[in-house]
Amino acid sequence: MSAVPATKPAFDVLDMRNYALEKLPELPAGIWAQRLKLIGVPLAVLVFLFFHLHWCGPIGIFDAQTKIKPATLLYSATGLFLASLILWITEALPNYLTSLVVIVVTVLTGLMTYQNAFAQLGQPVMILNIASFVMASALVVTGLAKRLTLTLVLKSGLSLDKMFIVFIILNIILGAFISATSAKTAIMLPVFMVIAATYGATGGTKRNGVGRNMVLQNLLYNNVGASAFLTGSAANLLAAQQLEKAGARVLYGDWLMALLPLAVIQCLIGWWTGTRWLLPIKEEDKVPKLDGGIPRLKEELAKLGPISKTEIRAGIVFLIVLGLWATDSIHGIRAEVVALTGACVVLMPAVMGLPRLGVIKWDDADIPWHMLIFSWGAYVLGAFVDSTNIVGLTMDALFKTWGITAATPKVLVFGVMAALFGYTTLVSESKTARTLIMFPIIIATAKSFGWDLIGFALPMAFMINQVYVLYYNSKPANISYLTNQYSMWESFKFGIVQLTLAVFLLILWAQYVMPLMGFKSALW
Repeated sequence: MSAVPATKPAFDVLDMRNYALEKLPELPAGIWAQRLKLIGVPLAVLVFLFFHLHWCGPIGIFDAQTKIKPATLLYSATGLFLASLILWITEALPNYLTSLVVIVVTVLTGLMTYQNAFAQLGQPVMILNIASFVMASALVVTGLAKRLTLTLVLKSGLSLDKMFIVFIILNIILGAFISATSAKTAIMLPVFMVIAATYGATGGTKRNGVGRNMVLQNLLYNNVGASAFLTGSAANLLAAQQLEKAGARVLYGDWLMALLPLAVIQCLIGWWTGTRWLLPIKEEDKVPKLDGGIPRLKEELAKLGPISKTEIRAGIVFLIVLGLWATDSIHGIRAEVVALTGACVVLMPAVMGLPRLGVIKWDDADIPWHMLIFSWGAYVLGAFVDSTNIVGLTMDALFKTWGITAATPKVLVFGVMAALFGYTTLVSESKTARTLIMFPIIIATAKSFGWDLIGFALPMAFMINQVYVLYYNSKPANISYLTNQYSMWESFKFGIVQLTLAVFLLILWAQYVMPLMGFKSALW
């Protein structure tokens, strides 16, 4: 008698555990991505040698410099700068390995001493990054982030418009403390996937406007929400560091005041244009198709039990830290010191018989060291680019060639720069690499014409996190595509419209709103 094969349990579309990131299928690299990886290393080596060994011939703007001795450093700096960008963009090597290679070559070519290169690991923004990840871990480990997400979503009932507004609020709140957008995706994706399933959107052949909007709207809110805060992403911190090296320090409160309202406005525009025009939700799709969606979310919330003392302590620490960050212009304590203090508190054990202040142990802290090593290499690269001024010299030469002078309308220069910064996301997955390329150009442009650095460059930072058009533009975009709730065309249609609107909105914001906040106008 033959054994009866065991039946595979049916997939429960309302079980949040089925939407954990580790259960999503992996997306294989496309043919062009594979080809780029193959040519990345040899191409980077050839580009470096082309400049380092002077195969390029004499470059007048470099040879005329007397401040940099020997002038050959300018050639080596250019070669290493371009080679590193090739490696980061093609991902021929893991990004952290590219950074380590950059650091070694920087020292061996004499672009920086090893003391200066290694000192970049201790940059204040690195400390801010580490401390922020420690505090974000406390938010996740204690369950406070999940409790906040479920509570606010349940408050909206099954009103679709209310739920989209709730997700905007959640992404903005979590963006203040969690600088890894993929971590925010991990927290919220199971929640909005259960909601989508409740309305009959289970992916594949069962797609509808609710599912498309649930995933794509949250992808937009996640990334745009990161633009609202200095600590919203590592690339934001890199931009702030480059501005500070150029002599224009951006305070946390300044960033918050300038870009938080703009982020909220863009999210609201995305919600309205997406649900009403680009990805309209049919009337029949607005009616729940499955019973049990809200009860399942309530069950998940009930599993957390009553709010714990550790959650309360974590919440208090976050509110105090955010308050101190937002008021740094008043008390003068740097954001890095505030963040490090917050990290100390959430890690603090019981001492001398006193009750424990902390809420996590060091092993609980989810610190992505590979990303920090990547940032280290980016800071080293930024340091020698700044010291050699290769970008500034190149931009000055290009401006002369193109006939761009101080008489050229500022709004035209700003608009072109903003569009270039925004649309380069279509060909690059790395926000940090794009920032590393574009921000020195933005700073050099402002310096060339004597424009206010913060007034011109700070609004440009809003384009850093506009990474939602195609699935390879960011890790959250990749994860969202794997939900199978929308097609590539739907993603492109929704994303490219939002990106274009963001560019025009930014121009209006920089010209008419930021001056009212006390910033010098970027455009007049």
